[in-house]
Amino acid sequence: MPEMDYYKILGVSKNDSDDDIKKAYRKLAMKYHPDHTEGDKKAEEKFKEISEAYAVLSDKEKRSQYDEFGDSGFHQRFSQEDIFRGFDFSNIFNEFGFGGRNGGVRFSFGGNSSFGSCPKHQRQPQIKGSDLIYELHLTLQEVAEGTRKTVAIQHKGRSEKISIKVPKGMITGKKVRLTGKGEQSPYGGPPGDLYIQSNVMNDPAFDVDEYDLYINRDIKLSEALLGTSIAVPTILNKQLNLKIPPGTDHKTKMRLGGHGLPHIQGNGKGDLYVHLHVKTPKQLSGEQKKLVKKLAEAGL
Repeated sequence: MPEMDYYKILGVSKNDSDDDIKKAYRKLAMKYHPDHTEGDKKAEEKFKEISEAYAVLSDKEKRSQYDEFGDSGFHQRFSQEDIFRGFDFSNIFNEFGFGGRNGGVRFSFGGNSSFGSCPKHQRQPQIKGSDLIYELHLTLQEVAEGTRKTVAIQHKGRSEKISIKVPKGMITGKKVRLTGKGEQSPYGGPPGDLYIQSNVMNDPAFDVDEYDLYINRDIKLSEALLGTSIAVPTILNKQLNLKIPPGTDHKTKMRLGGHGLPHIQGNGKGDLYVHLHVKTPKQLSGEQKKLVKKLAEAGL
């Protein structure tokens, strides 16, 4: 897509005020609006262009993003639907005095965004309502097994309870989309979507990194030297037998493959890692001191 200089399109500068930008848009809109151009396709394209520029520059957040990242960076962050979301065409058209002649004119900006001059009962443009994001707190066990939750979603003064099936593997940051459960469109278009975003709570036993789990286990010095077997719990409350080889160092990490969290898509699971901590006694009994001395004399 070619670069677009929104300031140049409206004939304004970066230092111009919101009122200056509005006046510039009004002047151009009066010239290129389909009500005034009798089906001229070039004028229609020009009207789309100036309307896109005004939709960005009249919004403080979008204008700031455009100024910071330039046209290319801005369009990597904002789709055309994002650009026109929240842009109140009906108020602007009423203010500028655009009416609907010959049954009205409608045209599309791409995606779900379209508008034009229409009969009164069709005036609202078909722009999708705002999407909502709900942060859902989950335990590791709920991530491992899946669950069902009922959440209360706030919609501008009203509350809606929604039952949600949470799939296995909903690690932190993963989302489930509920189509049409977002905000209603103020322009008569389809409602937005609701995104349920997971935030996994801290667990007393396990640490988590993506789909892998980590657990700490203490072993005695003698067990590290001679080898042993220890029981390791899983997130599903099973007990695994982990064989510790002789001569295991302090802070050794051992892997139990496939005993982590399930992947949200497809088969497979993460791994369970066991961090081994060799316990060094703070005090020794007399008998223990004698034994340690004998080990020292034996070159250990």
